[in-house]
Amino acid sequence: MDDFLRLSASTARFTHGSPRALTFGDDGRLLWFLRSTGPADAFDSLWVLDTTTGAEIRLADPRELCPEPGPLPTAERRLRERTRLVAAGIGSYALSGDGRRAAFALYGRLFEVTADGAGTLREIPAAGPALDPRPDSDGRRTAYVADDALYVAPGGRVSPDDGARWGLAEFAAAEELGRSRGHWWSPDGSALLAARVDESDLQRRWFADPAHPELPAEDFAYPEAGGPNAEVQLWVLGETRVRVEWDAEAYPYVSDAGWESAEEILLTVQDRLQRTVLLLSADPATGRTRELSRTTHPQWVDPLPGTPARLPDGRMLTSADTPGGAARALAVDGVLLTGDEVQVRAVAGVHEGRLLIEAGLRDPAEQQVLLLDTATGEAVPLADGPGVHSVTASAGFLLLTSADVGGVRRVVRTPDGRELTPADLSQPLPYRVAPALERVTEHGVPTALVLPRGHVPGRRLPVLMDSYGGPGAQDITADPRRWQHRQWWADQGFAVVTVDNRGTAHVSPAHTRAMYRGFSEVTLDDQVAALHALAARHGDLDLGRVGIRGWSYGGYLSAMAVLRRPDVFHAAAAGAAPTDFRHYDTAYTERYLGLPQDHPEVYERDSLLPDAPKLSRPLLLVTGLADDNVHPSHTLRLSQALTDAGRPHQLLALPGVTHMTPGGTREKVMALELDFFRRELV
Repeated sequence: MDDFLRLSASTARFTHGSPRALTFGDDGRLLWFLRSTGPADAFDSLWVLDTTTGAEIRLADPRELCPEPGPLPTAERRLRERTRLVAAGIGSYALSGDGRRAAFALYGRLFEVTADGAGTLREIPAAGPALDPRPDSDGRRTAYVADDALYVAPGGRVSPDDGARWGLAEFAAAEELGRSRGHWWSPDGSALLAARVDESDLQRRWFADPAHPELPAEDFAYPEAGGPNAEVQLWVLGETRVRVEWDAEAYPYVSDAGWESAEEILLTVQDRLQRTVLLLSADPATGRTRELSRTTHPQWVDPLPGTPARLPDGRMLTSADTPGGAARALAVDGVLLTGDEVQVRAVAGVHEGRLLIEAGLRDPAEQQVLLLDTATGEAVPLADGPGVHSVTASAGFLLLTSADVGGVRRVVRTPDGRELTPADLSQPLPYRVAPALERVTEHGVPTALVLPRGHVPGRRLPVLMDSYGGPGAQDITADPRRWQHRQWWADQGFAVVTVDNRGTAHVSPAHTRAMYRGFSEVTLDDQVAALHALAARHGDLDLGRVGIRGWSYGGYLSAMAVLRRPDVFHAAAAGAAPTDFRHYDTAYTERYLGLPQDHPEVYERDSLLPDAPKLSRPLLLVTGLADDNVHPSHTLRLSQALTDAGRPHQLLALPGVTHMTPGGTREKVMALELDFFRRELV
C-alpha cells in the first residue's frame, strides 16, 4: 500500500481521536463522549467535558480496565455490525436519568462511572458475558443483557426463561428501522420496558471460516425477503409482567419505544410494507394502547428521525410530503408546517420553545440547522454556512457540528453565551477537495467530478464511477470526509465520477420514490445518463475507458453495469453485492420491491444471476466470508453462475472479514482494485 492507504488504514479512515457519541447530561452541565487519545490509538475511552469549567476528564480507559481484551459477546459483535461501529475499546455507553453516571460494557464485563470530579469507577458483577447496560434514573440499578436474557444489578434475572431473546433489538430493527436497543427504564426506576424477540420461525444463516477449519461454524437467524420475521413483543417488567397490546399481526415492526412518563409508554409501529406508521400511547399498568397519530403513503413512509412525536402542547408532529413530492415536510395535526423551500431531514429536539430541525435549503449536498416555530412555520437559520451542519440539544445547551471544505468542527453553546470546543485529536484530512458538483439530465440528478490534483486540461482521463446508488443513502455531500478516498483515486490517474441517481436520499420525495418496485432500471439508467451528460460538459473524460467500483448496493450497481451495459462500462470491481434480493432482508427489500410472492417479476428483473452468460468485460468480485449483512452466498452464487456459463472473472474471498471491512481491509482491497483497473483500463 502507498502512504495514503497506510495512513487511512492506521487511523480507521481518519476517525481515531475524533469525539463521537456525544451526549449532554446533568441538565447540560456535562457533555459525555467517546474518544481515543490520537490518530494511532484504536481504543476509545469515556470522557466528559464540564461545560462550567471547560475541563475535559477521562473517566475510563479500556486498556487500564482490560489490559488483555477478550472476545466480544457474539450479540455485541453483531450489534456493532448493525450500527457500523469500528472503534475498539468502549463501544457505547448509557447515562442514568440524571445524566451524572454512565454504564458501559467492555469485552463482556460491566462498569459504572460517576462524573464527580474524581471519576468514581467500579465494576458491576454480571451473570455472564454482558452487553448494553443501562442505569436507572439515579444510577442505583443497572439493566443489562447476558445470554439473551435481561438482568438487573443488583438483583438478578428479570426476564422469563421461555426460549426467546430478551432486551435486544432484532436484526430488522437494528439494521433497517433505526432501533438498536431493546430495553428501557421507567423514569422512576420501578419497571423496565423490554422487547421479547422470538426468532424460532426464521431460517438460519451459517458462517464457517475456511482459514480455520478446526473451528465450528457460527449461525444466526436471518429474516429473508418474503419469509417470516421475528415476532416482537413489548413487556413491562416490574412487580408484575404486563404485555403491551397492539395489532402486531397488522403492524409487526416496532421502530421506536420508550417511556413518556411513569404512567405512559410511547411506541411507534409499522406494517410490513411500511405504508402506515402509528404512534401509540400505552398504559404500563394494563398494556392497553390507543392511537395518537397515523402516517400513511401509498408506496412507503420514508423514515424521518424525530417523528412521529407529540409536541409539548399535545399536538402531533408527523412527516409529510409537499404536494407533488417536491419536499420532505413536517405536519402538525395533519396540517403542513413547512413547504417546498425546506427539505426536512431530521427533528433534533426543542430549543427555546421552537423545534430544532436539520434540513436542506439550497443544494442537496448541504444541510442547515433551523429553529422552526410550530405556530407560524417561520424558520430561522441557526447554522447556515456552506457545508453539512447537525445539532444536539439539551436544557438550553447546543452542540453544533459543522463539516465543510475546511474540515469538521464541534462547538458547544451554553445558555449564557459561552462557546466550548471538545478537542479533536484525529489525523487532519490529507486532502482539501473541492469536487465539481452539478445537476444533470432532465431529472436534475446530483453528480460530482473529482480530477487529479494538478490536472492539465486537454489530457484525456479514464473514468472511474464510484457511487453507492441505493435508497436511504446520499453520496454527494459537502462533508470533506466523503471525498478523501475519491481524491486518492483521482490522483492515481482517473476522473472520478459520483452520481446520486434517483432513489437516493435528500433530493426530494419524488426523487427517492422513483425506485419503487424496481432497483435496477432506474439506478443504471441514471448512472449512464449522468455519465454521458458530464462527458458532454467535460471533454477530458474518456468514455472509451470507463471503470466502476462500489460496495454493498454499490457493488450490485458495479456488477450490473458490466453485465447489462458493456457498451458503456469496460471493467468493474463489485464488493459485497446483493446479487439476488430474494435473499436479502425483509424490512429493507420489501419496503421498495414488495413481497417476492406478490411481485416475482420485480425480483427476477433485479436479480443479476440470469445476466451471468452476458459477461464480456473484466469483473472482480469481492466478498467477506463473515459478512452477516450481505451474506457471501450472494457473491458466490454469481460466481457460480458465471463459471457455469463459462465467463471468466476474478473472485476475492476474504476469510473472517465482515461487511464493514475493518482493520485496514478496505484499503488493502483498494490497492488490489487499483492494480485491476490499471491493467484493464489504463
